[in-house]
Amino acid sequence: MQRILPGKVNIFQVTNWASDMGKEYTDRNCMPIEDWEQMYVDKFGLTRTEMNLCFIGDLNRDIKVLEVGCNIGNQLLLLQKIGFANLYGIELQSYAVEVAKQRTEGINIIQGNAFDIPFKDGFFDLVYTSGVLIHFMEVDLPLVMNEIYRCSRKYIWGFEYYNEEFKEIIWRGVANMMWKADYARMYIERFGLKLIKKKRWDYLNEPNTDSMFLLEK
Repeated sequence: MQRILPGKVNIFQVTNWASDMGKEYTDRNCMPIEDWEQMYVDKFGLTRTEMNLCFIGDLNRDIKVLEVGCNIGNQLLLLQKIGFANLYGIELQSYAVEVAKQRTEGINIIQGNAFDIPFKDGFFDLVYTSGVLIHFMEVDLPLVMNEIYRCSRKYIWGFEYYNEEFKEIIWRGVANMMWKADYARMYIERFGLKLIKKKRWDYLNEPNTDSMFLLEK
């Protein structure tokens, strides 16, 4: 597969997420798993675990799973709690990696970059992102998607901000930091993947929508 160099915007992204800004984001995520679940109830009316079970509840618990951009491991902990036993995560921020290692046990978390995932082709049965693709400019998404596709033997799973067209979101007053799109469609158009399931969840208290999708090679 042809290698694509990241654009200048995402070099800016990498620099910012590795800085104090990224540390502050990580500190905001440091909460008990019960509070993390309640945050989803407040936002969508159901827990993240209920969402997860809706999409991957029928999968074998021994499959090898990678989260790209795992931050402090909240989602990995939820997957572990419902029985998934072979879990990996990569995270750009060294600070978040250290926090994640302190909070988890039996989960393989390393520092890594979505532009160059440090695993062999097809090493995982399932590779997923949760609120991570939204941080890549449209011109740079092909590299990240190529890497996710390369490392997955069978499934690609995602949960991301949804919009029919690619659209920038000004994040905390800063430009070039966040976007929303139909990421499932982008994967399908790029790789010809099979759509197993796709669902949109509207926010209860604001005019936004998130989309979860499960794709198969």
